[in-house]
Amino acid sequence: MKFVDEARIRAHAGNGGRGSTSFRREKFVPFGGPDGGDGGDGGSVWLRAAEGINTLADFRIERTFKARHGEPGSGNGCTGRGGEDLHVTVPVGTIVRDADTGETLGDLTRAGGELLVAKGGKGGWGNTRFKSSTNRTPRQFGPGLPGEKRTLELELKVIADVGLLGLPNAGKSTLISALSAARPKIADYPFTTLYPNLGVVYVGQHRSFVMADIPGLIEGAAEGAGLGIRFLKHLQRTRLLLHLVDIAPPDPAADPVRDARAIIAELRKFDAGLAAKPRWLVLNKRDLLLPDEAEARAQEIVRRLRHKGPRFLISAATGEGAKELAEAVMSQLEATKPISGS
Repeated sequence: MKFVDEARIRAHAGNGGRGSTSFRREKFVPFGGPDGGDGGDGGSVWLRAAEGINTLADFRIERTFKARHGEPGSGNGCTGRGGEDLHVTVPVGTIVRDADTGETLGDLTRAGGELLVAKGGKGGWGNTRFKSSTNRTPRQFGPGLPGEKRTLELELKVIADVGLLGLPNAGKSTLISALSAARPKIADYPFTTLYPNLGVVYVGQHRSFVMADIPGLIEGAAEGAGLGIRFLKHLQRTRLLLHLVDIAPPDPAADPVRDARAIIAELRKFDAGLAAKPRWLVLNKRDLLLPDEAEARAQEIVRRLRHKGPRFLISAATGEGAKELAEAVMSQLEATKPISGS
């Protein structure tokens, strides 16, 4: 299974309708004159952001979106019916680019936001428009202008307040399932998470935040190794990173500090701004060690990493320390600016 956070589609706006060439035919009116109406405008194509959609997977099936053409004008000065606009639903957080020019057309960051991506063609003039003192019986008409056609590149970046960072099997999926109603797939092998999972963490009345479980990173991710840079992109919108470290790895030769440094290095290589985000250290799986041993190992990891920010010793599996972590995250977000989950 492949997570689709990038897609290419075609947007075809409707053509404008043809103008009418018509003349009045009335009894006792020998020179009725032209009465051809204008053609209707073609429909435009809009993208509309909506909640409840987390991927661009649907665009693997349907790639071309066409709005209706305008109808031709008719006699008695009647304008043709305009083509209906087409609204295409995309996830909140979708960035839209023109595939041919590379121009960024818009960034749909809120539910209900709309972006015009292909404008419908203008309807052609009927012959009434061409009447003049020297041309009383015009037979000219406008054919209607073609609608815009665009190839679009869509890129989705998950919008969340908090991003979970760490190697595969660090416990990110377990933590998000413990703190929220999200139920990501959890298994004991790398890359269990193929889709970013969003969970709303409720701390109290009118106090909540959105957490994103991003697929595990490995060394070389900034160059596309593993699941590649597409998932690093999702972290760019978050306001706080929780770096999960497994303090009790099953492999005795594993070094949590070395692994944590590799993750930090990938952040720096990908985006300096991402590396500069607030990053808290969350030392997970304390339930697999004796209390004194878990605390001693946590202190050693913090010392070797020279971590200066907040650190938490938790067990995502049993929930120990998870509530305190959620409270601290909520307080940090409230101290900065309004959050999306409020």
